[in-house]
Amino acid sequence: NHIDHFCILVMGRANAGKTTILQRLCNSMDQPEIFDGNGRKVCETCCNSSCLFKHGDHRIEYELVFKSNPHYVFHDSCGFEAVSEEQFNMMKKFVIDHAKMPKLEKQIHAIWFCIPLSESHRMITMAERKFFDECDTGHVPVIVLLTKANTLEVEAIQEMEEQQLGVNEEIAATEQRVLDEDLVKVKKWLSRLRFPPHNFLPLRGKCSTIAMIWMQQEGADCTDLLKCMANALKEESSQMLLISTQQSSIALCIEFAIKS
Repeated sequence: NHIDHFCILVMGRANAGKTTILQRLCNSMDQPEIFDGNGRKVCETCCNSSCLFKHGDHRIEYELVFKSNPHYVFHDSCGFEAVSEEQFNMMKKFVIDHAKMPKLEKQIHAIWFCIPLSESHRMITMAERKFFDECDTGHVPVIVLLTKANTLEVEAIQEMEEQQLGVNEEIAATEQRVLDEDLVKVKKWLSRLRFPPHNFLPLRGKCSTIAMIWMQQEGADCTDLLKCMANALKEESSQMLLISTQQSSIALCIEFAIKS
């Protein structure tokens, strides 16, 4: 009753679509306000929020908050593919320390790990393998978000043209098959590591025909993302905290109230 925010650590390489996901969840087109670890607002001249996901522009302990929904507090790991051993150890310490905080309000409650499907030639890099092989997040669930799935439509169209099939007739089925194959690959690669993700969720773009989540439209429906998070949370207190932050998904609140 006395905790007013749900804390999410957002991880993944640069240009993985992280900003878009945060904006859609908070129903905002604006950049977040940035606060240091003590709740003091970071000066714009010190950390420009328009560059908030560019590598090196801020620290993982900074809190990112949108005015449209201050009940969410985000932390960002910066461009994860380019971190040094020292930066990785700092990130690992942050995760472990905040996962084990005795007070719920001081913890991180969930971790999103964004993997862009736009880079099909390197969906899983050494950075992802290192994290899931070395970083024990304890009870904090890690959810892999497969972003930029709209790029699969391009692959589907190319395949249709090569097979001389009608694009309008077969594109949706082909796109879904490509997604399913990519999802199987990612699950196979990560599930064999020491600390595998708790769940996987594809997020779609504005051009895709796959029946997934529209993340690149203002006012996008994030119910599936919220359900995925709620189901992955092991602690009932964390699950109820997530539900209590909802300002738009009344159906989700009712669903989990009935389950409880």
